[in-house]
Amino acid sequence: MTRRRDVATTALLALVFATAPTVGDIGSCGGTPTYLDIAAYEATRKSVDCTRCTECGLSTMRCMQACDPAAAPDSIVPSTCHPLLHDGEVCIRALDAASCSDYASFVSDVAPTAPSECEFCRDVGDTEMP
Repeated sequence: MTRRRDVATTALLALVFATAPTVGDIGSCGGTPTYLDIAAYEATRKSVDCTRCTECGLSTMRCMQACDPAAAPDSIVPSTCHPLLHDGEVCIRALDAASCSDYASFVSDVAPTAPSECEFCRDVGDTEMP
């Protein structure tokens, strides 16, 4: 009887896990993805950097560049990176919510870091976005 129950339990677990949605399926509803507008993201990121640098009293090179209206954005997204709009929104929210000490590390002249929410292009393929 124990063997039959073990087999039935194993079969039930296999059925539950085999019919579960795959990663990325939840919330997609079969729609086409909305890609991030790279130029808009870079401009928004530059604006957020300037605002946070000013709020936190930071004066690194990145802060000076972010606050210079004539300077190009410092955050460059590779042409082979295909971030979704949601990726950019999550990154900007993380930057807005960061403490001043965290932000100082993001704009450091020596060894800048980034919130994990903004690392959506770490594994970049070699094909450009359509």
